[in-house]
Amino acid sequence: MSLKENLLQDMKEAMKNKETIRKNTIQLVRGGVLQIEKDKKVELDDEGVLEVISKELKKRRDSLPDFEKSGRMDLVEDLNKEIEILLAYLPEQLSEEDIKNIVGETINEVGATTMKDMGKVMGAVTPKVKGRADNKIVSGFIKQMLTK
Repeated sequence: MSLKENLLQDMKEAMKNKETIRKNTIQLVRGGVLQIEKDKKVELDDEGVLEVISKELKKRRDSLPDFEKSGRMDLVEDLNKEIEILLAYLPEQLSEEDIKNIVGETINEVGATTMKDMGKVMGAVTPKVKGRADNKIVSGFIKQMLTK
């Protein structure tokens, strides 16, 4: 079963079980997928759907600190639930140790020595961790290793 079919089944199940947050989260992802398909006139495969899910996950992770600062704990709780729902559709996330190892290997492969090489390293690392790690974390490790 493709990821799009899986999302549709899960949305139907969430509607039957009256799981509002889960249903709304899945609908947002499906809406993003449909928008891209209509705009580009293509049929997204599982990899394309994973990109949409990753973007939605990033949006939620980025807005989480703002809600925490403003004291909106009700929204923080909902966002955390949405993040869990989205993570369930992504491949298993890499641990920080795995990310460090991949970044270290890539720095050696590319021959990077200074921060000027950050773009080269990021370009080489991104395909290796696509959908399995947040690029903000990856770039943090790259900066850390290149400034040593």
